[in-house]
Amino acid sequence: MSDKKKPDSIVFNIESQKYDASLKPYATNVGAPVITSTDTAAWKNRSIHKLNHQIHSRFEEIKKQYEQLIQEFEFNNVIYNAKFNFEPITGKTYHLYKRANGENFLSIIAQDQCNFNFQGSFRLNTYQSWEKVI
Repeated sequence: MSDKKKPDSIVFNIESQKYDASLKPYATNVGAPVITSTDTAAWKNRSIHKLNHQIHSRFEEIKKQYEQLIQEFEFNNVIYNAKFNFEPITGKTYHLYKRANGENFLSIIAQDQCNFNFQGSFRLNTYQSWEKVI
């Protein structure tokens, strides 16, 4: 072929001396479909927002579970350090009271049957952990 310049509308590779329009990764004529770059910024922003929301929600759930666990530990600690002269039965409800000297004691007497300083009612579960009833 000659070194004569081809028109712009013709795709000709000078190095290989071949017409290679079908091999190009981009449109080579006016009738070819438009190739546009994909805007991934919007997708990334939406994904980041969703992920941040999901992580924040999960964090709040774990925080709530942690706070419940701490609260459960605290009243279990108070009850196990309280005075009582009986062996608690699993599944039964017991009542925690505070004496004038600040000492806690566990009783089978309900709060409406006495005038002690009531702290709460608790039930012993099968894991030997106290669950707050009232």
